[in-house]
Amino acid sequence: MAGRRLGRLCPGSSILLLCDMQERFRHSVAFFPQIVAAAARVLQGCRELGVPAVVTEQHPQVLGPTVPELGAHDLPKHPKTCFSMVVPAVEAELRARPHLTAALLCGIETQACILHTALDLLERGLDVHVVVDACSSRRWTGWWRWGGCGRAGPSSPPPRASSSSCCGTPPTPASARCCS
Repeated sequence: MAGRRLGRLCPGSSILLLCDMQERFRHSVAFFPQIVAAAARVLQGCRELGVPAVVTEQHPQVLGPTVPELGAHDLPKHPKTCFSMVVPAVEAELRARPHLTAALLCGIETQACILHTALDLLERGLDVHVVVDACSSRRWTGWWRWGGCGRAGPSSPPPRASSSSCCGTPPTPASARCCS
C-alpha cells in the first residue's frame, strides 16, 4: 500500500457513504449544523452526477433517525452496531458495484466510524476521500493536530506550538510541521 496513489473521483466508479448523522448527535457533535450542511451539498452534487449514496445509522432505535436536513429521506438507511459502515447490507451494495474504485466519506464520528470505515474500504482496494468539512466528532479537540491533515477546522483557532507530537511522543521534524 506504500506505493499507492490517491486516485481521481469519477462519477461512474465512485460511491458516497453518509455515516450516522442522526438526531441524538445534533447537540453533542461539534459543528453539527455545518457538517450536515456540507454533507447535504455533497449528496446533492453526487445525485446530479449520478453517484450512488449509502446511509448508515448507529443504533437507530436509541440514537434516532437521520436528520431531515441531510436530504437523504429517499435513501435506505442501514442500521449498524459497530464502528465501520461496512456492515453486511453495505458490503452487498459495494459488491453489487464491481466497477467501484473510490469512496467519499461524510459523517460522524471521525475518530471511530469514519476511521474504521476508511480502513475497511482501503482493505477492499478502494481509494478513500474523506470530506473533511463534512466530518466531526462529539469532542472536537482540533484535528489539525493529527499528522498530515494540514488545515484547521471550521471557525477554529490557529494552531499553537506544541512540545510534543500529535501522538504524545517527542516531536520529530515531520510532526513539528503538522502539529505546530
